[in-house]
Amino acid sequence: MTSIDEFRGSVAANHPPSDLGPALQALWWLRKGDWNQAHECVQQHEGTADCDWVHAHLHRQEGDLSNAGYWYRRAKRPPSSASLPDEWSEIAGTLLSGSAS
Repeated sequence: MTSIDEFRGSVAANHPPSDLGPALQALWWLRKGDWNQAHECVQQHEGTADCDWVHAHLHRQEGDLSNAGYWYRRAKRPPSSASLPDEWSEIAGTLLSGSAS
C-alpha cells in the first residue's frame, strides 16, 4: 500500500491490511475509531521511532500532553502543533512513503 487515499479507504475492512507495519496498523485502528487497539499496537513495539511517534499522537489526541511530549522525545520528533487530522495525515504519509526515522 502506497497511497494515503488507499490507506484511508482500507478502514472499510474489518482488519488492517496484512502488509502494514505496527505503526501504520495503529494509525489504521485509530482511523477506524478504536483508540485502545491503536494504543495496544504501539505499546507492543515501544522503542521503535515510528511507533513512538504514533504513540505521541495517540496521547495528544487523548489530551495527555505531558505523556505525548515524552513519546515525541522518544521518537526524536518535535511536538506537533498541527490539527489532529493533519498530524495523522502527516504521520501516515511519511510512513507510507518509507521516509520516516
